[in-house]
Amino acid sequence: MNFFESQERVRKNTFQLVLLFGLAVVTLIIMVNLLVMVVFGYINSQQLQDGGALLQKMDWQTFAAVSAGVGVVVLAGSLYKIMALSAGGKVVAESLGGQLIPQNTKDLKQRKLLNVVEEMAIASGTPAPPVYLLADEPGINAFAAGFSPRDAVIGVTQGTIDHLSREQLQGVIAHEFSHIFNGDMRLNIRLIGVLNGILILGIIGYYLLYSSSYSRRGRSSGKGAGGILALAIGLMVIGFAGTFFGGLIKAAVSRQREYLADASAVQFTRNPDGITGALKRIGGLEFGSKVENPGATEVSHAFFAQGVSGFMQALSATHPPLAKRILRIDPHWDGEFAAADKPDKTVSPREGPPGEPLDPFRVSPSDPGHEEETGKKETMTREQLAQKVAAVATGAAMADVANAIDQIGNPKPETIHHARALIAELPTLIIEAAREPYGARAVIYSMVLDPGQEVRDRQLAHLQTYADPNVLVLTHQLLPAMDGLDIKYRLPLIDIAIPALKQLSRDQYQAFRDNLVALIEMDSKVDLLEWSLQKILFNHLDGQFFKLAHTNTRYSHVGQLKQEIELILSVMAYAGQQDKNAIEEAFSAATKILEISGLQLVANTEISLSGLDRALQELEKLKPLAKPQLLKACAASVLRDQKISAVEVELLRAFSDVLGCPMPPVIL
Repeated sequence: MNFFESQERVRKNTFQLVLLFGLAVVTLIIMVNLLVMVVFGYINSQQLQDGGALLQKMDWQTFAAVSAGVGVVVLAGSLYKIMALSAGGKVVAESLGGQLIPQNTKDLKQRKLLNVVEEMAIASGTPAPPVYLLADEPGINAFAAGFSPRDAVIGVTQGTIDHLSREQLQGVIAHEFSHIFNGDMRLNIRLIGVLNGILILGIIGYYLLYSSSYSRRGRSSGKGAGGILALAIGLMVIGFAGTFFGGLIKAAVSRQREYLADASAVQFTRNPDGITGALKRIGGLEFGSKVENPGATEVSHAFFAQGVSGFMQALSATHPPLAKRILRIDPHWDGEFAAADKPDKTVSPREGPPGEPLDPFRVSPSDPGHEEETGKKETMTREQLAQKVAAVATGAAMADVANAIDQIGNPKPETIHHARALIAELPTLIIEAAREPYGARAVIYSMVLDPGQEVRDRQLAHLQTYADPNVLVLTHQLLPAMDGLDIKYRLPLIDIAIPALKQLSRDQYQAFRDNLVALIEMDSKVDLLEWSLQKILFNHLDGQFFKLAHTNTRYSHVGQLKQEIELILSVMAYAGQQDKNAIEEAFSAATKILEISGLQLVANTEISLSGLDRALQELEKLKPLAKPQLLKACAASVLRDQKISAVEVELLRAFSDVLGCPMPPVIL
């Protein structure tokens, strides 16, 4: 199942969730009505035994009023909870006592965790989600929370970083990334809201019981007070029934998704020992995967492993048993759990320094055939060698673009190695700056400073007036290194900087946003590289600081947005070509993928960036299964001339990013 099919599956699962919620609400309405009728004397026990008499004696007006009241209370409880969680995954993490791990932390265990998350995020083509640590939890567990990759966070317990090796951490984090890309997080948030609505009746019963007990101490009780007391106790009993229904709903929508996420983690890392090692360590640890925080029950379905235990656990468990999950991945498992922590592997000289991936093409002087290979290289001229290297690199890049759409939400292990290599190659000064809020702003400002001295002087003068003084100092310090940085590092740096920028206050972000737009417009033109940069940034950051409007409008086919399609494909064709015939050929190659008749190339003079923004806003409303066709058309435009430019790659990434489809990096 690919990324787009998974997104569609979540939409269908949401319908299943609504259906189960409706059945639970109907059951609760019937139970509350019977409770009210009995407590206040509308019906008696004899009528309860005689179904026909019960229907004849039923006060249907009261039944309708009670039903409406219960429905409103349950719906209000659900909507309230969902609105409370609308700020994103950080609300869930903080409710469990999670503390944000700073991107520039010096704690070695935390640094190892952040490095794993950062590598997998860049390999997936998405900014690294903020990571929260549940410091008081000795068990091994983790979760991903949020409505989309844009507001997602990852939470881990202290036991996770204390007891898991790097490869086991990779397995756990890959599992959580699977939940992010498959849309499971949004379903989890909705499930939390639904369960809150179901449980609200029990909460009301508790407060009624408390208030009636308090009032009875103050004055003599009468029949009315006794009725309220009975109603309160009855509602609490119904609340337990709601808990039971909630457990069943969790189990119905959670268990199979865990198997899928485990399989995705293995596919992502190509290392079954990672996730199975983590599961085995949970089984061998005294604390297992238990989460002690009182709020754990509410979000138990979002955990990596079973986080809570309770009544009728086998029936309502949100996760499959550990043994079944391990055997799904490793059918030859001997049944023994890991009683001790597994140390991280030491790096051999062949593997290179820490943080650098194993290079399968690196030849050691002691390797057989080394002298023969060296001799071949010496007989080549430098020009021939350069041409050979360029041809190999171009071929690899072409293959990357051709396969990039298929890897959306499902990146290959090679992309992790590539991401790790990019991070390792970045100058320490730049990468450390990008990981903290002041330096991240300076890195982004440096990216858009004009190479021409006159325009750059005006840009720096603007920052002198409007930017934070410390950010301006850092910008000047970074300029020499940033000016010499290869363009292939732009996207990884943006992905690294976004988590740090999310830590800004709203006023700081507004100032940063205004300054960035001003710097870009300072030369009276906005090129596509600059537009792509700000589009990716604002796409991930605006929702963090501003309340954005959402619409339920959905388009099921790209043919419903013909004008928008024409504009997007025209921009893509102009970005990679200069010759008129080549532009038309690139546009034609793209339209053949879509099979939409009558598409016309938009004249370059009629294209504006504001129009491009509006087109993408509409295209974002496409249903999941309609999006890959559009992105494949864009890729076909790039591949038409067998050449790939940085502008085309960044533009393709920006388009896919706005559409909510994280595209893995392309090796340039």
